[in-house]
Amino acid sequence: MKFRTIVDIPQPGFKIEPCERMLFVGSCFAAEMGKHFAEEKFRVTVNPFGTMYNPASILHTVVGVEGEAPQTVVLTLGTNHVYILNETGEIVDNCQKRPQKLFTERELSVEECTNFLQQAVDQLLHRNPSVRIIVTVSPIRYAKYGFHGSQLSKATLLLAADRLCQSYPETVPYSPAYEIVNDELRDYRFYAEDMLHPSAQAVDYIWEQFSACYFSQATQTFLQEWRPVKLALNHRPLHPESEEYQAFLASAHAKAQSLAEKYPGFALD
Repeated sequence: MKFRTIVDIPQPGFKIEPCERMLFVGSCFAAEMGKHFAEEKFRVTVNPFGTMYNPASILHTVVGVEGEAPQTVVLTLGTNHVYILNETGEIVDNCQKRPQKLFTERELSVEECTNFLQQAVDQLLHRNPSVRIIVTVSPIRYAKYGFHGSQLSKATLLLAADRLCQSYPETVPYSPAYEIVNDELRDYRFYAEDMLHPSAQAVDYIWEQFSACYFSQATQTFLQEWRPVKLALNHRPLHPESEEYQAFLASAHAKAQSLAEKYPGFALD
């Protein structure tokens, strides 16, 4: 007997290697996932200009980000609602606590969302023709729209994400974070206290499913080797000045150095 539905994650045409350079852009769910990758020593940049909820703002970040091009990009779509500065007619990424009367809120259509996302993908491909771009829809619900309105917003993003994946079948896979929370976990115990954001346990579960699907065997091996070193370095002793702890810490750093020699890109903060 089966007591829950399991969301299938289609296997992508690529795998993420150890310590890859990655860019996460999107809603606060992108920050949650990016934190996991950073802890596992991927070279991660997360929302360098702040949280970006809609496809237009995601494009603004992709255009503005500098530095070495990432190998893998994760775009997390939060909403199709945008705020337009009345004075200029431009979509703003942050209202910066200015009076509401200065802005007009409106909803992007499926076509507009798709267009902004296609521009973002093209920009990333221009910088690195071999880049892989994972698109997902944040499972965070927006109560301020009303729950029906929140679902309509998510539906618009889901349709746009699907069109994007169809336009770039070799480059852009879809990762079903939204579906995992709503169709597989499907219980309020997997939400935070506000009953809108996924709980830490839910985010951990999505991370586990994502890593099982997207990580190469080399990455899985690296994570197994890194885990005990990470635990050792994060240990907080009662007597940090003791000889025993100093020897323990030196051993952990020696193991970390061995990982750095084995895996290019690995480095302790």
